[in-house]
Amino acid sequence: MARPLKIGVQLPEVEYAYTWPQLREMATIAEEIGLDSLWLGDHLMYRYPGQPPTGPFEAWTTLAALAGVTRRVQLGPLVASLGFHAPPMVAKMAATIDQISDGRFILGVGAGWHEPEYRGYGLPFDRRVSRFAEAFTIVRALFATGECDFHGDYYDIEGAVLFPPPVQPGGPPLMVGSKAPRMLAITLPYVQMWNAWFADYGNNREGLAKLLAWIDQACERAGRDPATLVRTVAPLVRMDGAQGRDANPEDRVPALDGRDPAALAEELAAYAELGVGHVQLVLDPVTAETVAALEPVLRLLDA
Repeated sequence: MARPLKIGVQLPEVEYAYTWPQLREMATIAEEIGLDSLWLGDHLMYRYPGQPPTGPFEAWTTLAALAGVTRRVQLGPLVASLGFHAPPMVAKMAATIDQISDGRFILGVGAGWHEPEYRGYGLPFDRRVSRFAEAFTIVRALFATGECDFHGDYYDIEGAVLFPPPVQPGGPPLMVGSKAPRMLAITLPYVQMWNAWFADYGNNREGLAKLLAWIDQACERAGRDPATLVRTVAPLVRMDGAQGRDANPEDRVPALDGRDPAALAEELAAYAELGVGHVQLVLDPVTAETVAALEPVLRLLDA
C-alpha cells in the first residue's frame, strides 16, 4: 500500500483565539493518525475595512516549538514572506529549525501581499518582487555554501555565515507560493516545490487542472522539466461545525466536504492523478477533533 500523495494540515491562524496547548495537541494527533506534515501561515496581522484587526502566533518561533514536540511530520511556513526579515536571518532561522527537527523542515517562500501588516510593523512594501529576488538569492547562497557576500539595490550583505548548517544537504527544500509570472521566473529554476492556495484555483478540479497546466508552461519557459517540480495545493475542507472563512473576501469559494471520509479521499486521489504530490488541508474549523477526524481519510488513501 502506498499513499498517492502526502497529506498535511495548516494549523489555525486567526480563526479563533487558540493557545499553545491546543496547537501542541493538534500536532500530537497529526503524528498519531499518520499525517505527513504541519504548516503555519506566516503573517503578523490582518486588517480589513469594517472588521477588527486580528493576528496569529509568530510563525518561526511556533514552528521551532512544534519541531521540538514532534518526531516524524514535516514542518513549514505556508508561506514565509522574505520581506519580514533580513535574508540571512531567514536562512539562520530555517537552519535552526532544520536542526531541531532533524531535517524535517520545508522553507515555503513568497513576497507577501497584505500591505497593512507591512505598514503596521514598519516594513517596506514597495518593489516587493525585486526585494524578494535579492533575498531569495542570499538565502540560496547561504544554503549552498554557508557564506554570502551580496551588494544589491535593497540588501548589502558582507561576510554572512550560516553555522551551524542545516541538517539537510544544501538546505531545506524550497517551495514557492505564487502563480505570478515574474515570481515563477525567479524561483522555478531553483525550488523543489510549488504551492497554490485554494482561492488560486477555485477549490475545484477543473480550476486546478488549468492552473497546473499554467505551471507546466512556466517551468518550460524557465528551462525546467515540469516533472521535476513537486506541486502542492492547500484545499479548503468543510468539517463538522464549519463556521466559514470570511476574513479575506478573496477566499470565499465552495469548500470540499470533509464530513464524508470516502468523498474527501476520492477528491484527494483525483488531485494526485492530476499531478499534485502534497496537500496542506485548510480545515474549517481546525481543531483537535477535526484533525483526528482525518484518520479514516488517510486509511482510505493508504488502501
